[in-house]
Amino acid sequence: MAITRRGVMAGMAALPLTHPAWAQTGFSAWLSGFRTRARAAGIKATTLDNTLGSITYLPKVVQLDHKQAETARSLQDYISAAASSGRISGGTSALRKYKTLLGKIEKRYGVPKEIVTAIWGMESSFGGFRGTQPVLSVLATLAFDGRRAAQFETELIAALRIQQQGDITANRLVGSHAGAMGHTQFMPSTYQAHAVDWDGNGRRNIWSDDPSDALASTAAYLKSLGWKKGQPWGIEVTLPNGFDPALSGRVHKRSRQDWAKLGLRTARGAKLPDHGKGGLILPAGPRGPAFLIYGNFQVLKGYNYADSYVLGVGHLADRLAGGAPIRSGYPQDPWGMTTSERQDLQRGLNDAGFNAGRPDGVIGERGRAAIRAWEKANGRRETGVPSRHLLEAVR
Repeated sequence: MAITRRGVMAGMAALPLTHPAWAQTGFSAWLSGFRTRARAAGIKATTLDNTLGSITYLPKVVQLDHKQAETARSLQDYISAAASSGRISGGTSALRKYKTLLGKIEKRYGVPKEIVTAIWGMESSFGGFRGTQPVLSVLATLAFDGRRAAQFETELIAALRIQQQGDITANRLVGSHAGAMGHTQFMPSTYQAHAVDWDGNGRRNIWSDDPSDALASTAAYLKSLGWKKGQPWGIEVTLPNGFDPALSGRVHKRSRQDWAKLGLRTARGAKLPDHGKGGLILPAGPRGPAFLIYGNFQVLKGYNYADSYVLGVGHLADRLAGGAPIRSGYPQDPWGMTTSERQDLQRGLNDAGFNAGRPDGVIGERGRAAIRAWEKANGRRETGVPSRHLLEAVR
């Protein structure tokens, strides 16, 4: 069994995470145990000899990880930041500067240059903020911390393999406070599986000032996840008066003809284009922006599972391709509920055994699936629609 921060020094539980005893005794003991597991996973003794001594415990990484898990932004704030004027300007410049490179990447992998550029902008501001944290220490710290110990230990072993293979030296193996690396912030395991040597120099260098390998790797990754050439991630649509929100959700995919019969039109009021079957999502409730999403939406979720992230990337890509801003407004209280009411609903569902996700007030597809499951278990019509009435029922 892997030793974690909680298990390695039970007698020191009262000490704060930043206490030197954690780093000097608990972390050292964890590294000793990790060495055995890393050797069993195929990491050479020489690699471990050259790296483990330089790995240190980083208390601030733990604090940032916990803070990230506790916060959520409104859809309006997220979209506004994702497709800010500065980011659109930066993306336009990047598309112009790397026109030939991005065009070749799009031709090879079938992923639009605007999508690749949007991810680049979202992840590192087009290479401006690639991260300076020592990845090995970051991942070891997060594996030791124990909140997602197994996940980060797997990533740590993958990072050691990267160094062992010679793609990058340990001192240049830097990234974010979560261990993501390079221009488009690959985790080590993603790098191992999908990074490519686009420039043909024998190394898959996503850390270089030259973004070629990183951008090509991003497109290769999306293609491996099933990107469908020529299909959009989604389109903004308008709903008719009296539309039943129970018909929305990724689980309810319909053809263009079926959605048209239900009264949906594009945001400009035109007939719906035919991109195959799609699902309707209402990320801010029925009074906010509505989107028909297609298979490529799910592909982008392979990069980051949050709907808000995919919407941010998709909308930024649309703007870089000359598209218009989102036309719908944003309700102050999505689904007609305050943030605290939506959080209480999530807590109530979780307490009842239905996984609605962390109570952050953002009720996405997981929360709506939990509502449908609760409704089914209680003999009610399955709508997946949050409401104050439902909140009273689950309290």
